[in-house]
Amino acid sequence: QVQLVESGGGLVQAGGSLRLSCAASGLTFSSVVMGWFRQAPGKEREFVAGISQRGFLTQYSDAVKGRFTISRDNAENTVYLQLNSLKPEDTAVYSCAAAAALVVTSSPDNYRFWGQGTQVSVSL
Repeated sequence: QVQLVESGGGLVQAGGSLRLSCAASGLTFSSVVMGWFRQAPGKEREFVAGISQRGFLTQYSDAVKGRFTISRDNAENTVYLQLNSLKPEDTAVYSCAAAAALVVTSSPDNYRFWGQGTQVSVSL
């Protein structure tokens, strides 16, 4: 079965950086659009970034554009999210997802498989 396993979360001070990883198995990774989402306590899940099958196209939410970078290594079946210049409002559980769609999309309804998530906490 499909498994998505995130890692790399933690507690950092504002202005710091983290690199999240999502290891995928059970699917043809190089054929799948991948995305990162986050959910803070009491808030709805929100799109963070998405990347096309070969990594040529990326999409970011306005909240993270210029600070976060999504990338992928199809040989390692892994998608990454580099988080720079972190702010307290970035605190959330970050989850990766594999899309059912063939193009990069920000709607969680278009993602079929989800990881369990990794906690990112940013302190002042």
